[in-house]
Amino acid sequence: MDTGPLVAYFNGDDKWHAWSVGALNNLGYPFCATELVVGEVCYFLRKYTRNDSMREFWELIESGDLHVCATLPEAAPRMKALMEQYERMDVADASLVVLSERYPQAKLITIDRKDFTFYRRNNGSSVPCIMPTE
Repeated sequence: MDTGPLVAYFNGDDKWHAWSVGALNNLGYPFCATELVVGEVCYFLRKYTRNDSMREFWELIESGDLHVCATLPEAAPRMKALMEQYERMDVADASLVVLSERYPQAKLITIDRKDFTFYRRNNGSSVPCIMPTE
């Protein structure tokens, strides 16, 4: 799970709110995100949403509906290589590419079409994604 759909899920004013609610409810729980995505979600929820959103996000983790998968420090060399290969890639996106390499059958839920149709796994394949249609 990428940052965007999680933030949009908890932010009714977000452009992607309805899509995110539909996607998460239709796909069913549990989902997985990296610790770096959790950091980004917390930042954006605190900055752009009501206080209850942060509590609701933590409840999603505490309930087990959102698993937090560690990528650091084990995958640090691979994440560094990805960020050197893709200048626009941030560390959270690198962690998600690493996670998709670790679980090749999983699909990433994202609203970030521009980046995740561009990034490639270590075998050259694209990251399988569930994303809104344009």
